[in-house]
Amino acid sequence: MTNRERVIAAIRHENPDYTPHNILFTVQMNEKMIEHTKNPRYAETINNHIMRVSLRKPHVPLPEPDEGYIDEFGVTWDTSGVDKDIGAVADYLIKDADELANYAPPPLDEDYYRSICEKASAAKGENFLSAGVGFSIFERAWSLCGMENLLCYMISDPEAVDALFSKLAARSIQKVKIGIEYDIDSFLFGDDWGQQRGMIMGPPLWRKLIKPHVAAMYAAAKSAGKFVGQHSCGDLREILDDLIEIGLDVYQTFQPEIYDLETYKKKLYGRLTIWGGISTQMDLPFKTPEEIYKITRDAIAIMGRGGGYIAAPTHEVPGDVPPENIEAMVRAFIEQ
Repeated sequence: MTNRERVIAAIRHENPDYTPHNILFTVQMNEKMIEHTKNPRYAETINNHIMRVSLRKPHVPLPEPDEGYIDEFGVTWDTSGVDKDIGAVADYLIKDADELANYAPPPLDEDYYRSICEKASAAKGENFLSAGVGFSIFERAWSLCGMENLLCYMISDPEAVDALFSKLAARSIQKVKIGIEYDIDSFLFGDDWGQQRGMIMGPPLWRKLIKPHVAAMYAAAKSAGKFVGQHSCGDLREILDDLIEIGLDVYQTFQPEIYDLETYKKKLYGRLTIWGGISTQMDLPFKTPEEIYKITRDAIAIMGRGGGYIAAPTHEVPGDVPPENIEAMVRAFIEQ
């Protein structure tokens, strides 16, 4: 089987010849692995089954000596702290609920998105190609006005929030409509709704203000026969059935600190494919290589039965992980 065929078999809950895997690194971890292996192209040696193309325009770096960047919405991010990949918003563009309702997202650069979709389609080879639609609704909204403010507005000014979410979802759907014209297998929507325990905004507000727009984004991809994935950190136990109902095929990221592997394999079998399961929070930074090898093998043995699993770390691997643990995890992936 090709890498693409394995991923598709897993999503369809069939039995691939072995469980597909995928590892993403933060900038710091990628540099660490290059230094450790003396191979500047180390990431190309691990046989990732999924090739990703990001449907977000490149960031514009801030002038030196400032650390950070400006994103495609004009939001300035400060990366002078611990998080060098995303950072923290330096200043919010939307100051009150009136501005929230009247905000107009920047126009989409259609030529740019067509260009990157065409290049990715030509380069995918035998891999599964996933187009990432990150910061699709909730995350983009709080980056514009602030997390606490947005949560307050969801209660005090739900109409204004809904108006903003509608515009952001429409923009994400524009990206999907461009992407479906190319050889893309799946769209992975990104929006963090979960905390370590429970949801940031709670299921009722999620169902009222977020779910309808997520359903519309999924429908745009599904109508063209594409698979749909959702990246969302944290505890989504209360809405997994909702996501399945509106057409979700793949859930990333699946954190074992939250979800018991055996329990959720039974609950989700035949209904939802899991991407993740190897903890970047509790295991990869702290365990020995021997322990990581066993944890990875055990995850594959439990979650890979009958398909429905893409073996992976729960997030992009942060820079605090020993390189030997990455090598142990990769060895477990390969030696199935």
